[in-house]
Amino acid sequence: MRHIDWEDIPTPVRVSVEARTGGVRAARTATAGVNSELAAVLDTDSGTVFIKGLPANHRGAAWQHREAAINPYVRSVAPALLWHDIAAGWDMLAFESIDDARHADYAPGSPDLDRVVAVMCELAAIGCPDLPELRHAPQRWARYTAPGDDPVLLDGGALLHTDVTPLNILISPSRTHIIDWASPTTGAAFIDPADLLIRAIVTGHDAEQAEALAARCPGWADADPAAIDVFARVNVNLWDEIARDDPRPWKLAVAQAARDWASHRRADRAPA
Repeated sequence: MRHIDWEDIPTPVRVSVEARTGGVRAARTATAGVNSELAAVLDTDSGTVFIKGLPANHRGAAWQHREAAINPYVRSVAPALLWHDIAAGWDMLAFESIDDARHADYAPGSPDLDRVVAVMCELAAIGCPDLPELRHAPQRWARYTAPGDDPVLLDGGALLHTDVTPLNILISPSRTHIIDWASPTTGAAFIDPADLLIRAIVTGHDAEQAEALAARCPGWADADPAAIDVFARVNVNLWDEIARDDPRPWKLAVAQAARDWASHRRADRAPA
């Protein structure tokens, strides 16, 4: 979704927000993120807050409800949700603002990679809550499996973010944050590291380097190689569909990275 500015959302929505925050003195629209129409940092009478929202009848409202449901369980690695409100026809989330943060750099040799792996380890240590809002890996990706592949191989008890793009990792001097929890999922522990390695390929790693990065995260070493192979093929089918439907350069790049990784796994497991 294309972001709109704070001043352009309906007046009743702004009034409902200011009833919670006090007057808004200044607003800065976020340049990253695609899941909300409004994504802005507000300087208010009660302090700085990051707010995101969209019309309550938009299909993306389900993403916000999932994000609100999971937040109490992931605050050790994510900004705290201050409130969730549905008012004046809009679904709104307000988070603590991380003012001194920047997006992570996944390029080979980046010092951020150690911090990314560390926060992935922190996430892996969080127990998976029993929430109806959680998606389940086998059902979520079943339609992208190749003939003969069993989606049950993607099952597991880990809590997964499933979109660990550099835009969703914020690096601040004191903490590393995982943001945008639109699709929290329960599944095999290797899935988030696999998502990380695809994003690492996009930013310049080759597939072998990217798998070495994933291997530093919990869940990878103990994973069934056949299950990882299934997920590699799932990502080829998933991202080919995404890029075909909307061929923006970044989607084409992720689709190519998924193909590169799947090709690497086929070559690595082929008989000598």
